[in-house]
Amino acid sequence: MTHVAQVGGTAVQDHVALAEIELCGDLIIAASAAGEERLSLESIDAVLRVAEEREGRKVPSAG
Repeated sequence: MTHVAQVGGTAVQDHVALAEIELCGDLIIAASAAGEERLSLESIDAVLRVAEEREGRKVPSAG
């Protein structure tokens, strides 16, 4: 799915910014569902799928 935002009549695509926004949303959801006051570093890494990135596996987009 391609995300396109209309800005001043011009179509702008910024896949990196959209991916970052999605990751921030994932962190917010995880933080709101967490039982503790803060997410641990391990929890943050799991939400951001750090291990998969380090192993070079393609991480599917949630959206």
